[in-house]
Amino acid sequence: MSIVNTNTRSRIRKVVVYAIYIILLSSIQVSFPDKLGFAGQTADLMFVFVILSGYFNGFWDGAIVGFVCGLVRDVFSPPAVVGLDGEVRVTAFIGVLTLFAAGIVGSAFFTKRMHRNVPFSIVAVVFVTACYKILGFLLIFGWSTMIDVPSSLYSPSTAFLYSFLPQLLLNAIAAIPLIFLLRFLGPVSYRGKAEKDKIVDKQGEGTWLGI
Repeated sequence: MSIVNTNTRSRIRKVVVYAIYIILLSSIQVSFPDKLGFAGQTADLMFVFVILSGYFNGFWDGAIVGFVCGLVRDVFSPPAVVGLDGEVRVTAFIGVLTLFAAGIVGSAFFTKRMHRNVPFSIVAVVFVTACYKILGFLLIFGWSTMIDVPSSLYSPSTAFLYSFLPQLLLNAIAAIPLIFLLRFLGPVSYRGKAEKDKIVDKQGEGTWLGI
């Protein structure tokens, strides 16, 4: 008779594996930004990991992993913005909101229709990255215009060539090893012949409710 049942093992595995990956990826991203960069942009490993966690493992995985990764980002590299009084201030919870939203969008991006198809997961990463870059550009431009402070942003065409496209390329490339890790060494076991959606319903969505 097993002391630890299957559901408990799934919960323990989920917490331990996600904790290891979050610590590992955040450390790599902070320690080696130049090695992950191209054309002035850096592959956002944590952002991609959150999207894929939601895409493969469901809403709760995307939301919770996104929230935790966002907290890590806000602690170690919070963005600074110019306030209404013209003073530069460090923001709070921008990372939490961004990565939380990325995880939720990733979990809903044609996951049922495509049955969490591995090649299509790269499309999900590209789509969410594109939304992030476009919304970020519009928000910074709108805020700078509202407070009448010169913006450091490029023109839209220059931003597209030197910020938007390189970031899409880097995140798409970063998604490849992360897909491998999540599918074969991830918090949810996809072994066996059961359909992926049923596995997620059993080990993914419901597991958090028992933690």
